[in-house]
Amino acid sequence: MPYRWTKPRENHERLELWPYRSLPRSGFVWFIGLTSGALALPLIGVLGTPVWWGILPFMAIVLGGVWYALSLTYRSGNTREVLELTPRAISVTRTEPGKAPQSWTANPYWIRAELRPGPVEHYLVLTGDHKSGREIELGAFLTPDERSDLRRELAGKLAALREAGGG
Repeated sequence: MPYRWTKPRENHERLELWPYRSLPRSGFVWFIGLTSGALALPLIGVLGTPVWWGILPFMAIVLGGVWYALSLTYRSGNTREVLELTPRAISVTRTEPGKAPQSWTANPYWIRAELRPGPVEHYLVLTGDHKSGREIELGAFLTPDERSDLRRELAGKLAALREAGGG
């Protein structure tokens, strides 16, 4: 799963979430290499002719476009959400490439993890802070099943914290 719970110290839980990438960097190299070979194969018959020089720029543009598109998806894969949970505070920090980090903090005693209808299936929100009335989305890049599992895990941790007398 593209998230991980850790316990950096006593009474402190840390959740880190990131988008899943099905094509690792080594796969990217293989894909570009195989695509280059597949594009070059039909050109063997026209090698050294004026047709070669007419087609070559278009092949380079196609390959450059594929490279650029895949590079953009890797850049978006650097998005991170970090949730810190202690008896006194819950905080979420979202970091996206090229944007300032966004942070949210509340008292965990009042917070609930809920699945709602929204822009994605099983839209996971943290809500319930009566002071701010604000709710935030968590893990929009996760699959619906992963958001359901995460909600269950997070709800269990928040309930355990309330039972222990947090707040």
